[in-house]
Amino acid sequence: MNTTCPYCGVGCGVVAGRDGIVGDPDHPANRGKLCVKGTTLGLTLDDRDRLVAPMIGGQQASWPEAFDVVAKRFGEAIAERGPDSVAFYVSGQFLTEDYYIANKLMKGFIGSGNIDTNSRLCMASPVAAQIRAFGEDLVPGIYEDFDEADLILFVGSNAAWCHPVLFQRALRARESRGTRIVAIDPRRSATADLADLHIQIAPGGDLALFAALFAKCAAKGALDYDFIARHTAGFDAALAMAHQADPGIDAELFDQFADMIAGTPRLVTAFSQGVNQSVIGTDTVNAILNLHLATGRIGKPGAGPFSLTGQPNAMGGREVGGLATQLAAHLSFDDSAHRDILARFWNAPNLARKPGLKAIDLFDAVHDGRIKALWIAGTNPAESLPRSALVREALERCPFVVVADCWPTATSSRADVVLPAAGWSEKDGTVTNSERMISRQRAFRPAPGEAKPDWWMFKEVACRMGFGEAFAYSSTASIFREHAALSTFENDGARVFDLGPLAAMPDEDYDAMRPIQWPVGRAEPRLFGDGRFPTTDGRARFVAVSAEHGAVDEEKKFTLNTGRLRDQWHTMTRTGRVPELMAHREAAAATIAPADAARLGIATGDLAAIGNERGQLILPAMIGADQASGSIFMAMHWTEAHGSASTVNMLAGAERDPISGEPAFKHGKVTMRRIVAQWHGVALARTVLSVRSKVNDHAVWSRTPRVGGLVQFGFTGFLPLREDTTCRSLASSLLELPETVEMLDYTDARRGVFRLAVMRGGVLVFVLHVASDRAALPSADSLEKLFARRWVEPDPAVLLAGRGASSAAPGGGIVCVCHQVTEPMIRAAIKVRGLATIDAIGAATKAGTGCGSCISELKGFLHHEPILAAG
Repeated sequence: MNTTCPYCGVGCGVVAGRDGIVGDPDHPANRGKLCVKGTTLGLTLDDRDRLVAPMIGGQQASWPEAFDVVAKRFGEAIAERGPDSVAFYVSGQFLTEDYYIANKLMKGFIGSGNIDTNSRLCMASPVAAQIRAFGEDLVPGIYEDFDEADLILFVGSNAAWCHPVLFQRALRARESRGTRIVAIDPRRSATADLADLHIQIAPGGDLALFAALFAKCAAKGALDYDFIARHTAGFDAALAMAHQADPGIDAELFDQFADMIAGTPRLVTAFSQGVNQSVIGTDTVNAILNLHLATGRIGKPGAGPFSLTGQPNAMGGREVGGLATQLAAHLSFDDSAHRDILARFWNAPNLARKPGLKAIDLFDAVHDGRIKALWIAGTNPAESLPRSALVREALERCPFVVVADCWPTATSSRADVVLPAAGWSEKDGTVTNSERMISRQRAFRPAPGEAKPDWWMFKEVACRMGFGEAFAYSSTASIFREHAALSTFENDGARVFDLGPLAAMPDEDYDAMRPIQWPVGRAEPRLFGDGRFPTTDGRARFVAVSAEHGAVDEEKKFTLNTGRLRDQWHTMTRTGRVPELMAHREAAAATIAPADAARLGIATGDLAAIGNERGQLILPAMIGADQASGSIFMAMHWTEAHGSASTVNMLAGAERDPISGEPAFKHGKVTMRRIVAQWHGVALARTVLSVRSKVNDHAVWSRTPRVGGLVQFGFTGFLPLREDTTCRSLASSLLELPETVEMLDYTDARRGVFRLAVMRGGVLVFVLHVASDRAALPSADSLEKLFARRWVEPDPAVLLAGRGASSAAPGGGIVCVCHQVTEPMIRAAIKVRGLATIDAIGAATKAGTGCGSCISELKGFLHHEPILAAG
């Protein structure tokens, strides 16, 4: 079955069959390639703890009962307080058909703009900037531009980890045509490590750099004045403002970089969350677009600005108006003619007349009582939104909350009604990737229990609210046809987004549809090569942007930058269940610069307390040689399900771009101090155990799934153990242990050593080791070998042995998940075989020969590992 990957916006095609899930060699987005998350998709098809039936107040109910309650409560809120007293918060995980129905119900028939999406958190700034510059939310380029460029800039984008299949195309272009790759980022990420040049800017320095490049290219005579005169407006004001910008980097480096830009017509600028998630995100994107407009490098092979989308269908959501600031089919709230077009097409006289609340404002309205009924679908805002503690409080205060999802989350635990949603492998519809390519997502297995697709849920509630005639859909094909028909309704070329040729597509053609790029029927897939833009006068707009950042907050000493890990996705409701994907980074940590670590006396493995007025997190510290001083990096993925670090988003504030409303996840301000670790522990269990609620008061903990159904726990205590502590009392204070047949323990409180094993019917079900010295702990790998044995007579000496008594050597972290290659295996191969290149490591160990996401780490081993003479 041909379908699509549910992760990033690259939009890779996959084939699900008897041999598992593999890349689709015929899909133009990936040509058979997959990243490590894509290659392990089959391992996520685990329904053991899926939501499988509607729940009302924690009690199982039927679908009609649940829908009746939802329709009644939403209807009552609307009748008492008006349509703006209700809201939907949806997701880039939706299929386009899900999005279309939810948006039509809220904006068209409830009559409020209050539907927003988690795409607000990642893509709202490019949307706003592209509308300002082009007149419509449009990405001009296509993926082939990465193959044909002579220079590719990755700006605020760790594409090597976050969009690896596309980044591999850039690497192949460098190999085949000599394409140069530049990474512009405050961090020396995996992308920067593999680039030809890394320009390390200050956080938020992208705007000033691109404004200064615009001015420098003008001074070097590298602007396309013919293009500017014929196809743009606002040039003089934008250039005048650009002349005021300080690039913020070394003058000699800036001149060299500017020469590179000025002399390379085939330039692609690929930007992502490092640009977008800022209080100046929209202006920064416009600074990038200004440079491309001024040099005429847009709509041409190998040349153009390129917004790398975060989620698999953030683009499809924008097509149907999923953001609170948009109407469907790229129609605008600001244009009364557009509102009239949509109202007549939908036959919706109650169509919303103004934008709704953006995500941050929406949950503020929930918190202060303006929103009385809220439907959340396909996302986990209790973990993913800034000020997560406030969001959780808002959900608890809201009179009525509906959550539709696949698995239980911190959000669903606070809902009045929980609806079981079909997942990506069970849903049918379409998605649109970063290059405007529409692909079919096809169900290849039945949904568990009573789980249903989101579009069907919204349709059923719409019918119960009295809107049945407008929601008489029988399939996703019928929804798609209406979506396509709307895109071409009274369009006449005014809007670039146009799916007109697909509006009469019969069901069988929809079922068989191959990937197709919009605007459909256009011979040239790139946009703006003819110099025509969908503005009132057909000209693109330069936007005069200021590079002033405002006053610096001197009170807080560190900038908190949040981002993604290589093998994880969002709040880990899917990837966090796969042991292979957890092997690269097992638990949350804070990465800090060596200079900052030295000043605070923090070493790797020590604990750091990081906090601000919104709360405090205590978690292990990692010293990153490439981390910029004055900044801290923490991954966005970790939640309360995976450890005491909970969510880093509790520390993120409400600061956001004033135009787009996108939160500034990259620029939080925090303090940091060292906390002395008093003891360390590692535990393995054959079953999922609950961590005691009070553990957070005296220890940092993490929970990680391991292969074979085992669960690993890690503990670091920051309060001393009592002198009368025993191993059994310590174990019971950390975890809720199961009833046992036999418990073996060893306590040496004077030396700070505690060991415990729990047996049931000759089977080892739990083992715990605690020591005041981390070096005295056995590795989880060595403990894991104990679980493979059948214990007829438990041997206390073996069960309770520490590192010194264990014959099992630690396995080390997995570097290459595709081929399960560990760090010790790689280091040994380098030393023994005298390997000197990444290709040689690949030939010897297979590391780096799969998706390529680990190549930057292999490069690091070569630089730091002494090589023994071969032979």
